[in-house]
Amino acid sequence: MAYTWGEGSPGLAMAYYRNLEAWKQSHEFAKAVANAAKRFPKHERFELTSQLRRAVVSAPANLAEGQGRFGPKEALRHTRIAAASLVEADYLLLFAFESGYLTQEEYDRLTALRRHASRLVHGLAPSLDRAKRRP
Repeated sequence: MAYTWGEGSPGLAMAYYRNLEAWKQSHEFAKAVANAAKRFPKHERFELTSQLRRAVVSAPANLAEGQGRFGPKEALRHTRIAAASLVEADYLLLFAFESGYLTQEEYDRLTALRRHASRLVHGLAPSLDRAKRRP
């Protein structure tokens, strides 16, 4: 998707993030992980569960925040943060799986959702970078 900055005023941009496929898929991934994390052991509630939830929510939250900023340079910065959060989530899911908190099926499903969201987030960055360089 070619990214065009200036879909309207910053107020309109705040609603625009919901149209981004990268945001939609990151949001779906975050909801799926939050649902799976409900079944983690209680002793992990303030450790792994909390860190995993923060990582997965950070991706769509940063995409949304980037859209509310005043230009593609800041949106690109937040998109890169979102991408990094998805990488963090990848490790945390691996740790949860290897700790026995996720079944193979759950791990595979969540990993597939994360990969799809990551591809879309990484695909958004070049468009933002091009928009950033336009006069």
